[in-house]
Amino acid sequence: MDQAVLVNFDIENGKEVIDALDRDGKTPNVALWAKIPDYEDWRLVIASDRLDQSSSRSGYAEINEAIKKAGISIHRQPTISMRSMDNPFIRDLRRVFASAADTYGMRLGGQIFGGKYLEDAFVYRIR
Repeated sequence: MDQAVLVNFDIENGKEVIDALDRDGKTPNVALWAKIPDYEDWRLVIASDRLDQSSSRSGYAEINEAIKKAGISIHRQPTISMRSMDNPFIRDLRRVFASAADTYGMRLGGQIFGGKYLEDAFVYRIR
């Protein structure tokens, strides 16, 4: 099977979603495109202490509302994987990179975070 490729179009669309969340007060602590073996394609991984953590349904609803308010077309919406702030993958990323002054544009890959192998990643932020 061919390897999915992350292109500039994806990076721009992901940034639009993150900007929409920022404007809506749902600022992500962690936002990155990730290629994880669990999925065949790239996922925009979002974790925010400002999103409802009580259920994934309510968190996704908040993300979708911010996207809708921003007027982002359904055709431009990336596949999003919301993670809770206490998810081991998120906790480990934050432990390793949260003290970095600027994580935008970092490429990660071939590493394990929170027991999850990360094939490749493009980072917007890790705080």
